[in-house]
Amino acid sequence: SGKLWGGRFVGAVDPIMEKFNASITYDRQLWEVDVQGSKAYSKGLEKAGLLTKAEMDQILHGLDKVAEEWAQGTFKLNPNDEDIHTANERRLKECDVLFPGYTHLQRAQPIRWSHWILSHAVALTRDSERLLEVRKRIDVLPLGSGAIAGNPLGVDRELLRAELSFGAITLNSMDATSERDFVAEFLFWASLCVTHLSRMAEDLILYGTKEFGFVQLSDAYSTGSSLMPQKKNPDSLELIRSKAGRVFGREDKEAVFEVSDTMSAVLQVATGVISTLQIHRENMGQALSPDMLATDLAYYLVRKGMPFRQAHEASGKAVFMAETKGVALNQLSLQELQTISPLFLSDVNRVWDYGHSVEQYGALGGTARSSVDWQIRQVRALLQAQQA
Repeated sequence: SGKLWGGRFVGAVDPIMEKFNASITYDRQLWEVDVQGSKAYSKGLEKAGLLTKAEMDQILHGLDKVAEEWAQGTFKLNPNDEDIHTANERRLKECDVLFPGYTHLQRAQPIRWSHWILSHAVALTRDSERLLEVRKRIDVLPLGSGAIAGNPLGVDRELLRAELSFGAITLNSMDATSERDFVAEFLFWASLCVTHLSRMAEDLILYGTKEFGFVQLSDAYSTGSSLMPQKKNPDSLELIRSKAGRVFGREDKEAVFEVSDTMSAVLQVATGVISTLQIHRENMGQALSPDMLATDLAYYLVRKGMPFRQAHEASGKAVFMAETKGVALNQLSLQELQTISPLFLSDVNRVWDYGHSVEQYGALGGTARSSVDWQIRQVRALLQAQQA
């Protein structure tokens, strides 16, 4: 049942009893003290020798993130959360989901789901920053420029600027009536932003198929088929992609209004899709395979002193050997690996740990937890600066 006390019981709890017994609706107010208690008890377990310091630090770090979500009002309650403690425990387990990263639509390397999310968040943060830059640059009042020569009636353009809350006035009346930079800049911004959203949508369309099974789109952002009853179509994502073509194809000032409306709708739908998206952690984990660690095998040899070019070749030979024998890469024996290079030792077994794999990418920008946390802090700082 997934409950802390469920081992003794067989079968599911009656949904009426489930609702009758749940206390989450009111004890959610205890989130802060529950987190404090869990952190204190984690320290007690570490002192008692039941947790390593690394495990304790990992739990404390995760609980800090849970507390941050509660404080910001972004913590999502699950219908199966029985009480505040089980809700916090469930969320703590969701901070660290691994799944395959893809290049050329083929499994490449293990990465964190949060790393994938950040790859799009960072791009959209640039879009947000770029829009503010465009806004600042085009926040210039042309009123009072006349046809081309200016205004001969002594109108105070600074008064007009202040009344209409513009940042500046145009410097040259002839330029003011002829330039269309503001149109071009806005349309370019929209084209780039919708490109980023289209890329994200395409990934999610694939991840939501039966073949992948990584995510499940909310019914609120899906449609059915008029012919096939079993279909659940990701129309929200498909429409985001299709709108990109319309934005690309618009060129002149009359397009500004249509593109503005389109971008407003696209951004709202994209926000709704992501905020309601469910991920299937088990399917993601099952999609990881030892062949994705071939690069790690090369890095192993590099750390033993072998040049990367040779290490890459040695790893490729190991992949070929495994394919020839019809076994997974991690099922090759140490003796078989040593026929490829004597640098392979018993510690090569660490390579086959997906968690170890992602944690080695600790350089800023990588998929290690410390780097992902750093990325989140950077994105939040950028967004806060934009709102200032």
